[in-house]
Amino acid sequence: MREQLTRLDNLQQNLQSVAMQKQQVDAELADAEKTLEELKTVADEEQIYKYVGSLLVKVTKEAISKELEEKKDISTTRTLVLNKQESRLKENIKELQTKIDEMIKARTQGSASDSSKGS
Repeated sequence: MREQLTRLDNLQQNLQSVAMQKQQVDAELADAEKTLEELKTVADEEQIYKYVGSLLVKVTKEAISKELEEKKDISTTRTLVLNKQESRLKENIKELQTKIDEMIKARTQGSASDSSKGS
């Protein structure tokens, strides 16, 4: 029983970690989408800069658009993977909780029948 409870705790921690990762990836995806939308309003000949570490580096609109599209694709893929992980973890947690409930029920029924034998 103790082993099952430890496993349940680990699954719940993993689920929390996946949820936090999902939030981070969703924020990255939203940022990339917002930046791409803003780039559409910028004329091709305008100068564009991006941060590289602590430096600002001049880039072309085409290059930064391509980079953001790739980032967006990667974030979308990561979101799909994290959603699958989250679903699997929730399923495992539900199954384990059911198993633990059955163990508790069996114990309490066993205790009840033991105490009625003693009477």
